[in-house]
Amino acid sequence: MSHGQPHRPRLQTKPEPIKYGDVFNVSGELASKHISPQDAATMQAAETRVLGQTQMGGPAEAMQAAAVINERASLVSSDDVTDIAKNQGISITDTKVGNHRVVTEAIGGQILGQSVEPDRSPTVADLGSAVIDGDPITIGEALEAVAISAGDKPVDQSDAAAITAAEIRATGINQVTPGGVGQTAQSAATLNTRATCKEDMTKLSDDATGKLPDKEVTSEDAEAVHAAEVQFPWRRNEPEAVVTAGGVAASLAAAAQLNEGNAKAEPRARVQLGL
Repeated sequence: MSHGQPHRPRLQTKPEPIKYGDVFNVSGELASKHISPQDAATMQAAETRVLGQTQMGGPAEAMQAAAVINERASLVSSDDVTDIAKNQGISITDTKVGNHRVVTEAIGGQILGQSVEPDRSPTVADLGSAVIDGDPITIGEALEAVAISAGDKPVDQSDAAAITAAEIRATGINQVTPGGVGQTAQSAATLNTRATCKEDMTKLSDDATGKLPDKEVTSEDAEAVHAAEVQFPWRRNEPEAVVTAGGVAASLAAAAQLNEGNAKAEPRARVQLGL
């Protein structure tokens, strides 16, 4: 009886994790690195800090999807971090070019994504008819501009602190006014932490306005509000004191520049994160 050749056992090849080169147009060492959960979480945090929210269809969303697949397949662990992201950092820049904003997101100096959109930072038109009439811009008018430039952003504790500081500067009373815009913002920020979805959250367009004394914005006001907005650890630890693009501090800074007759500076926000 003749026997055939013995069958060789089939070798099971372990699936490969999704790498940066599979998702983004990158090269070199980064292209061969797997996308880790910590990388994705850090990019999400950076987008939120600079842009006010995670961008739909942006690099953070793509990285999160890839990281979830990698982790569920047991190809990476939840605390994995790419050495390039750890050593060279994740960066996001938000730069005004003419009437547009250019947002660039990168890891280790390689661009993962870049988008261009109309600029919605506070402008003379946004800051009220008082500018057209030649009257100084008030703190209340600067807060109203936030509803236009960053109105879709849910109120958080840094926004509430900035709004409270603006109210204190407007009233000259070194405390929160009961029922005032500062107290309302603080309540909204607290409730937002308990909301189950973004649609249920109070936005800056709902909360940033209110009747305040007609005090014109000065550079001292803008500095006080800026300090209040960046007082939280997730902002203090950044290499640059980044504020929300088009937010409360940015709006008061623009108003102060206009009031003092300075050339309007091009708004620029940047965050560089090392893990």
